[in-house]
Amino acid sequence: MKYFEVNFTISPYSSDAGDVLAAMAGEAGFETFEETEVGMKGYVQQQLFDEVALKALLEEFPFVDTTVTYDVQEAEDKDWNEQWEQEGFDPILIADNLVIHDGRHLPDTSAAISIEIDAKLAFGTGTHETTRMICASLLEMDLTGRRILDCGTGTGILSICALKLGASEAVGYDIDEWSADNARHNAVINRVDDRFTSLLGNASILNKVEGNFDVVMANINRNILLADMPLFRQKMAQGATLILSGFYTDDCQQLIEKALSLGLSLTGKKEDHDWASLRFGLV
Repeated sequence: MKYFEVNFTISPYSSDAGDVLAAMAGEAGFETFEETEVGMKGYVQQQLFDEVALKALLEEFPFVDTTVTYDVQEAEDKDWNEQWEQEGFDPILIADNLVIHDGRHLPDTSAAISIEIDAKLAFGTGTHETTRMICASLLEMDLTGRRILDCGTGTGILSICALKLGASEAVGYDIDEWSADNARHNAVINRVDDRFTSLLGNASILNKVEGNFDVVMANINRNILLADMPLFRQKMAQGATLILSGFYTDDCQQLIEKALSLGLSLTGKKEDHDWASLRFGLV
């Protein structure tokens, strides 16, 4: 896939302004960011880049005395996956029961559950706060025999976690072909591929998925969650749980109000740095 590389200049620069910019740009389709000396460098799929939306968001930048400018160029056409495989990530321990690792960095812990992730250009290794919070929520639940829906599956890590905790089946979808394929690959590595289905598409694909689910989870940015939550609600079985993350703590109230309007009740909340996760129930 082809990407644009967008160099943002923040004046005067601060890490807080950079964090806010990354969150706002994520709503315009950006997937990955790198911090620079004067701002941020963001990457967005060319077919998903919405410059009109980006300009509108920047007009609402909350730092009154700060200016943000940017320039767009095509990202270097290189093997991003080769770079990832060379670097990888250190093992991540969650709640002393779950360890997430890649094939190059094996864990030195005897955690009850081990997940190996080969992240081929997909989001979700456990290194991000939002992924860790949803995994922690899954560890708190009895998932035995439960049917799982994983919205924006990325690497498939959340589905794999649920399946290793006893879920009977998981269905994931992602708009990115790399991610949908990578999720299948990781399910094979973790020997849960017989219970996992990975689909390519956005939330509208749920209209073609049969049956309802006991747990629906989505780690996506705020605006997509707000737009897709009605579809999530339609796929929830009676007594089901909805777990959301991918947003900042300041976004919680807006998401809670949307969920309440759909007949859901707030049953839990987690925070990690400025990121948050919400859990809702359907009675």
